[in-house]
Amino acid sequence: FCNRFGLQVKVCHYPPGSSKWNPIEHRMFSFISRNWAAQPLRDYETVLKFIRTTKTSVGLKIRARLNTKRYKNGKKVSNEQMNQIALKNHTLRPSWNYSISPSKM
Repeated sequence: FCNRFGLQVKVCHYPPGSSKWNPIEHRMFSFISRNWAAQPLRDYETVLKFIRTTKTSVGLKIRARLNTKRYKNGKKVSNEQMNQIALKNHTLRPSWNYSISPSKM
């Protein structure tokens, strides 16, 4: 992606279990929770229905869909491949924050 479009990408990960720090999710989830309160969430269709019909007090809506794509897991990146990536760790929390630049190949 970086090579193809000549862009630098900054990547910042939230640590596990910290979705409470995601401002968008945090602002919307209270409205979603109110919308589905006391309703059994038996299947994806029901959950998506409640999410899609939620509005904030200022009228913001959520578009949601179920992603049924199967992703491969366990794919390993070799040291050689890793060395070809122009990756620079940030000073603050380098394992969570880094930049990827176009490679100089």
